Amino acid sequence: MVEDEMSLVFAALADPTRRAILERLAHGEAAVNQLAEPFAMSQQAISKHLKVLERARLISRTRSAQSRPCVLRTEHLDAAAGWIARHRQIWADRHDRLGDHLAALRDARRDGEETARAVPPAARSDGEGTAR
Repeated sequence: MVEDEMSLVFAALADPTRRAILERLAHGEAAVNQLAEPFAMSQQAISKHLKVLERARLISRTRSAQSRPCVLRTEHLDAAAGWIARHRQIWADRHDRLGDHLAALRDARRDGEETARAVPPAARSDGEGTAR
């Protein structure tokens, strides 16, 4: 999938109404008036949402006599889910490395503080233990 197509998918999924429409279509095809029922918006507003979903290739409209029912197309959803899964692993690996690095810094700091406490002030070479 081309990056621009991926952007269209994520932009389409960014809207809660469009996500709800996709959830409804996951149960089977539906006409525009059926998709508009649960929402407090006009059929024209629903049609605009459907155009966004069509442009992102998340749905298609078929011909059935007089009506044009909407059908969910999962290929681009699958591609988006794959992209998320790949990047989730990358981010998890980076998070783990950051955790390891922070733990090493804490250990080094703790070791440095223990060493500083173990050396008597007069024996320090940095001059902190000498009187001025």
